[in-house]
Amino acid sequence: MATQTTEEMEAKVSERVALTSDEEKVLKEGSLTDFGIQAQPREYFRAMRHGDPVHYDEKLGSWLITRHEDIWDVQADPHTFSVHHGYHDFQARGLQDEFRGYLREHGGGYFPDAIMSDPPYHTRIRKLMENAFTAHRVKDLEPRITEVVSNLISEVIERGDGKCDAVKDIAVPLTIRIIVEQLGLDQGMEDEISKWSGAVTAQISAMQNRDTMIENAKLMSELQLYLIGKMKEREQDPREDMISDLVHAEVTNEDGTKEKLTFEEAVSLVRATLIAGNDTTATAIGNLFYVLTTKPGMAELLQESVQEERMLNRFVEEHLRNEPPVRALSRAATRDVKVNGTTIPEGAHMLLVYASGNDDETYFPEPREFDPTRPNLGRHVAFGGGPHRCIGLALARMEVKVAAREIARQMKNIKLAIPEEDLTYLKTVATRTIESMPITYEKR
Repeated sequence: MATQTTEEMEAKVSERVALTSDEEKVLKEGSLTDFGIQAQPREYFRAMRHGDPVHYDEKLGSWLITRHEDIWDVQADPHTFSVHHGYHDFQARGLQDEFRGYLREHGGGYFPDAIMSDPPYHTRIRKLMENAFTAHRVKDLEPRITEVVSNLISEVIERGDGKCDAVKDIAVPLTIRIIVEQLGLDQGMEDEISKWSGAVTAQISAMQNRDTMIENAKLMSELQLYLIGKMKEREQDPREDMISDLVHAEVTNEDGTKEKLTFEEAVSLVRATLIAGNDTTATAIGNLFYVLTTKPGMAELLQESVQEERMLNRFVEEHLRNEPPVRALSRAATRDVKVNGTTIPEGAHMLLVYASGNDDETYFPEPREFDPTRPNLGRHVAFGGGPHRCIGLALARMEVKVAAREIARQMKNIKLAIPEEDLTYLKTVATRTIESMPITYEKR
């Protein structure tokens, strides 16, 4: 798919499909703020794609961009569709001044997320981060990541009772152990980091009231003070870890001058790396257990795929398309602009609904069919796209791949220990995260 020019994008209006009565009802009455839709959103997404692909969710106060082609075009134009304004202007919605003041008073400062910015500033920040996330560096980490994952799953199995919580006992501690080791933080802090991650994610969840905002700001303050202490140590004593990489990151400009991150920028990037490096990847691994336990034939397909690297890589990519961990991310319109025939006013908040784009039947035929042989599989939007394509995608892919391989190697006959309808999901519009997943299994 060629990237549209702004003029071409504004002129484009895709064909609408006649909605069923159920689709009309969910489109009229539904909202991403509804917990039921957050847990099972596909009917809502499909109704939008068919009848109103650029849909205003009144309860949420956001325009939802739901078709793959529109998402691709919007994220390719960071000037018209601003990440900076979409994220920072709507962080801690309605409570922003109090939120920022709390962090300044109790958390060492308010540090805006530097990576959630627009070019040309974003280009500088991304360049300064890239060395920590190169695919080559991540490939070198694969043996150590494999060791961490293998050991954790072995620990769970050695309990000997054939049951565990796939999210709380495997997915969450697994990804935290890996990112903590790579950053150079203290091991054994899974509970704290899991709480801190939830507090950060809550600021973009659009689901907070004042009491929960204060509670989350308190947790974020604890996180920031902890990270600042570690960063100050690395300023004086650099090590072979990502915190040292970011604190001492340096890039040579075209004129030969060298530039570093400010300390405030580095704090925001270390925080973002910790959160993004465990939260969404844990969701992806939790979702892997979900499909293995609820979708017939998936366990057998995984066993076949782990026999060959290329097959396993494509299995992981199709899993990320099929069950993307990130539901949607923000943009804001910098001017009145038409997207697929709908005018979005200047300053309006938008959500690129990646989960809907990956389910777009006009781009991925039979989207609910798990098909690792799809010829256009690489065009899924689980990692976003354009200038803001996820900088940590190589590490995320590696962790999901290694987890899939070790699950297949060590576990068999994995089953949900509760009815599927009893699974609960984190209350947020940002991700589709299963909170807890009791399973039974046998040692392979």
